Amino acid sequence: MTNETKKHSIEMLSARTARGEISRRQFTQLAALVLAGTPMLLRSTGAFAQAKELVLVNWGGDAITAYDAAYGQAFTKDTGITVKMDGSGPTEGAIAAQFKSGAPTWDLVDVDPFSAITLGAQGALEPIDYTVVDKKKMREGFGWEYAASTYFFSYVIAYDSEKYGSNAPTGMADFFDVAKFPGKRSLYKWGVSSWEAALLADGIAPASLYPLDLKRAHDKIAAFKENVVAYWGGGAESQSVLLNGEASMAIVWSTRASLIEQDSGGKIKFIWDQGLISPGALAVLKNNPGGKDAAMKFIASAQDPEKQLVMFDKLGQGPANPAADALIPADKKRINPVDPENMKKQIALDMDWYAKNYGPALDEYTKIISA
Repeated sequence: MTNETKKHSIEMLSARTARGEISRRQFTQLAALVLAGTPMLLRSTGAFAQAKELVLVNWGGDAITAYDAAYGQAFTKDTGITVKMDGSGPTEGAIAAQFKSGAPTWDLVDVDPFSAITLGAQGALEPIDYTVVDKKKMREGFGWEYAASTYFFSYVIAYDSEKYGSNAPTGMADFFDVAKFPGKRSLYKWGVSSWEAALLADGIAPASLYPLDLKRAHDKIAAFKENVVAYWGGGAESQSVLLNGEASMAIVWSTRASLIEQDSGGKIKFIWDQGLISPGALAVLKNNPGGKDAAMKFIASAQDPEKQLVMFDKLGQGPANPAADALIPADKKRINPVDPENMKKQIALDMDWYAKNYGPALDEYTKIISA
């Protein structure tokens, strides 16, 4: 097949994609077969741009329907661009692999800002276009070069209230105390929060947490691992490990903790004490198939306070736009991680520390929990 024939075939596939006859993933698979060794031709046709589709990768479970209801449907209505939700989990490694493939299938990722700092320095992410995305609609200091905050969440202790009755945990020392609070535990597979929890439980004062003493944290985690029944990697896993009774206590995202409380009829409760608060952000893959401009417009649209209120209602995400604060009903403020009463009980994760140290720290943590 000549290059001209290949180009014509790609254009035909692109037209079929634009008409909705095939999905973009089908387009990608068929185009790869057509090109067979001439991958740059794919970009020269502009075929992906014509596909009018963005893929947003988040952490699965309830996040898929929540992101669609709050952001995806409205963006499609306003622009005609379909937004597909992928709940496979945008870990730092997965994002890097997408970029290194040379033909990413993801456009937008729900990313930890520290991962965006690292990945941006590697050239894997597009710089945020702040002529499109409005920094004035963010809490001050939460717009980075390669990611823009769209919400806040915390790592909090969730526990089986029927098992412990009135003896509720009050911090990370209780999480690690299986004599006082018997039962199995669950920790985050990707390390974040586990180090801080271990150090707080070991007596480190919140103000002295950073830089993290990783050896001390890992020693604590290694000694405790026989009590850990599961290391969850995504939101859906964290929900099921508590709802099915596998663990009596877990450190989970606050966004999932409020859902677990609701789904369990109040049996599973959570506390803000020594919660670890973090911004969530959106980033754009370099050379993303849906186009940088469309992805930036999506992030800008997600700054709308009414849309962030939908995310709060559906997933408990604390709004990144301060204008949304006044929209939260008084009886819902208790589940808002950025509400002042909840904020004062928590500790902020250090994004700069994570950007510099996360990779090696995670490698060591993975060895410990896998052994």
